[in-house]
Amino acid sequence: MSTFFCSDYARQVGEDLIGSATNYETYILVECPPPWTTEAFNSRWVPKNLQLLEAEITRAKLPIRFLLIANDVSHKADQTTLLIYHKKQGLSQGYSKYEFHLPNIEQVAGVVKKWLANKTADYPVYTDATRDILVCTHGSHDQCCAKYGNPFYFYAANTIADLNLDNVRLWKSSHFGGHRFAPTAIDLPEGRYYGVLDQEALKAILTRTGDIQYLEKVYRGWGILPSQLQVLERELIFHYGWDWFNYKIVGKIVEQSLDNQTFLGEISCESPDGSLYTYQARLIKDNTKSVKLKSACNAHQESVLVKYTVANVCLTSTKMVTLSK
Repeated sequence: MSTFFCSDYARQVGEDLIGSATNYETYILVECPPPWTTEAFNSRWVPKNLQLLEAEITRAKLPIRFLLIANDVSHKADQTTLLIYHKKQGLSQGYSKYEFHLPNIEQVAGVVKKWLANKTADYPVYTDATRDILVCTHGSHDQCCAKYGNPFYFYAANTIADLNLDNVRLWKSSHFGGHRFAPTAIDLPEGRYYGVLDQEALKAILTRTGDIQYLEKVYRGWGILPSQLQVLERELIFHYGWDWFNYKIVGKIVEQSLDNQTFLGEISCESPDGSLYTYQARLIKDNTKSVKLKSACNAHQESVLVKYTVANVCLTSTKMVTLSK
């Protein structure tokens, strides 16, 4: 019997990636060398206090995502990097970063608890601008992330080195969803998700140059927005081009039909010169794009993956703002 690879099948049926980015308030990224078990936080290097904290937060269904991360030197590093990315309020370009360098992984749970309680941690916090690219390589969770994630990570390290991008860091990551789009990545601090990546696409994303239409194939959506609104944000990317990545935005669902077939979505944005715009659009369930497939390699049954399309977009208000010098 041939092995089933969910990402091969998703490519075969041509599933549209947009709307598959997950919306979290906070990412808690803990440096921990692989191998990782299927449930990452049960891995051998994860201490009991951290396992308990992650389980407690998952049970409480808080909008917080714990992930394990590693790079090529993690196994011999004499410290543990803890990254906390927290969603900014109002108009923003994504998340704020809080970075800690801890003596070892045993300290992580205590620092996270203090941070969640708004208390000062006992360690310095770094907030300098970095760009953290997380590539899912969690093969024990889904074999596609090993088959496609690992080679992509290897070549991505070369791509970043060749581009001389000093502030870009590449991390292997545990599972963050959408492995049927392997190789899949999150670009922080923005929180944008990508899938079905290759090195050309990565280069375009890192440098924000080249044909913007390329994103139609690889863009999963912006994780600060509800999934239905992600399809409207993609339309705005194609309208504005790479310049859109310099805009601050905030989005919300204004209303939705009882059967969830139709949503009224709104995205407000601020351009680099301070102009404010608000776009509203009706988002309608698109039966031609919705697909039924196994969303993971080990899935026992097929899931219906609902897709939305933008029916109409209107610019509801435009306001020029003069920024004081």
